Amino acid sequence: MAIVDFLKRGNKSSGIAALGNTGLTITKGIAAAISGSGAMFATTMHSLADATNQGFVFFGSALAEKEPTKRFPAGFGRVVNLFVLVAVIIVSIMAYETILKGWEIIQQPKASSNFWMNVIVLSIAVIIDGLVLIKAMKEVVRESHSSAEGLQIAPEAFKNIQYAAPPTRLVFYEDIIATFGAILALIFVVLANYTGLYFLDGVGTMLIGLLLIVIALKLGYDNTIGLIGVAAPKKVTDRIADIILNDNDVEDIKAMRILQEGRQYHVESYIELTKGLSLDEADDIKLRVRESILEDPDIDDVTLGVIETDEQQNWTIDDEPQTE
Repeated sequence: MAIVDFLKRGNKSSGIAALGNTGLTITKGIAAAISGSGAMFATTMHSLADATNQGFVFFGSALAEKEPTKRFPAGFGRVVNLFVLVAVIIVSIMAYETILKGWEIIQQPKASSNFWMNVIVLSIAVIIDGLVLIKAMKEVVRESHSSAEGLQIAPEAFKNIQYAAPPTRLVFYEDIIATFGAILALIFVVLANYTGLYFLDGVGTMLIGLLLIVIALKLGYDNTIGLIGVAAPKKVTDRIADIILNDNDVEDIKAMRILQEGRQYHVESYIELTKGLSLDEADDIKLRVRESILEDPDIDDVTLGVIETDEQQNWTIDDEPQTE
């Protein structure tokens, strides 16, 4: 039961994607071994990289949900960034092998067999990767607190991807490349078969490898800054500021810092209260505001300080906070 409870905390998008790509890896691997198609080999490597990455990230996202301990009082939120960086290394290795395979085919082109089997397998891959991508888009929309539905989900997902959890971003980016890569492999398999230009199989293979490098660089950058510690996006900052300023006894926000830890945020702020309050009253207000902030599902920890208002506006929702 403990293991089941642990796994339930993992990111759903990465878990579903890992299972889907494991099935695709097996299917594509068999087809690549039978047909000898370089493009099929490349997309097999891509699915293998995705399945391994997403499995790593699913485990990392579950571990990141562990409660803070005395030794690690800030929690384990950034662990998921570390797991994604491990996944980036795997993607890079797969990209190298794929590009190498493509170059070999260009140097020594040859016809692949079982053309229709390759077409059917790649068509199935496009459908499955596309469904996983749609699921990832829905997760992005949910995690970014957007109300988009139907055809609006795709543009809203691209618009709000920065607000999604690191595992969801990984699945989103990888499955864009996976879906496009499967389409690319299908196109080059068909072109090589009907034109007799078998080196095109190698060209398609190398292009898929280059796509893997692009995704590795993007994910590597995003998660490196996540490990360092990055400020929350302005949309999140404004949302928390709005919660604070909506309290009747809060006059202003003197200063606030919101740091992203994995998929969660840590809030530190000094708030200005109305004049003439007793220490007990100020303490009660601080606790009330803290509880209001913690009701936001993206907030993991809140540290507040209270001071009496200086009757000067320091913070507004629409603009960046003023600094002295």
